[in-house]
Amino acid sequence: MQRYFLAEPYEAKDHYRITGENYHHIVRVMRMEPGQQVFLAFRDRLAIIAEITDITEEAVVLKEISKELVEKELPVNVTIACGYPKADKFEWVVQKGTELGSHKFVGFPAKASVVKWDHKKLAKKTERLKKIATEAAEQSHRQFAPDILLLEKEQDVIDIFSSYDKVLIAYEESAKIGERSRFATTLSEMVGGESILFIFGPEGGFSPAEITEFQEHGGIVCGLGPRILRAETAPLYVLSAISYHFELV
Repeated sequence: MQRYFLAEPYEAKDHYRITGENYHHIVRVMRMEPGQQVFLAFRDRLAIIAEITDITEEAVVLKEISKELVEKELPVNVTIACGYPKADKFEWVVQKGTELGSHKFVGFPAKASVVKWDHKKLAKKTERLKKIATEAAEQSHRQFAPDILLLEKEQDVIDIFSSYDKVLIAYEESAKIGERSRFATTLSEMVGGESILFIFGPEGGFSPAEITEFQEHGGIVCGLGPRILRAETAPLYVLSAISYHFELV
């Protein structure tokens, strides 16, 4: 069953009206008709099964049939922040990270980042990444499509540290010396509803100066096992580990 994400929070109504891109997809791409059903996922992570009752020139009109009862979201909110990697690697992280349950993605220019995007390109890239995240959320039957935030300065990511309950930095030097407990310890301390910001470097990693500044603002460095992971692999490793810890154990 097709799934559509809406910008507004859920509110019980006699009917719901779908316009814009979702309207185009229902009518022009899927060629749906009255009587067919879809999932509607609202901004506050509640999803319903809705039946099409009418299709006009401007909107698809639907009525609620039932609520989706199975919880699809991680019990903690995970934000993945990446120093801009090369090529389309960040697109890969957003797509696969959405499938694995990330709540939000943040991109920023680390000192070793080769990619340099100006304000205009950041806006265009944000729209593309939002589309990738939404499509991945539909495919994986999420109840929420992750937010995308692309920053112009590294200081901007430090400024959001205070918005999170935990801030961890994946650091290859920690892995090299065998540090392997901080990540697991942090997860064991977290409870449902809390938030964690996990920061990853680009291909060149983080400099000692960057790590020092992160730590001065409350960030905790951690290793991710004995192997050194690529910039696009480490976020997926972390999300998989978080899912295992909270959803499978």
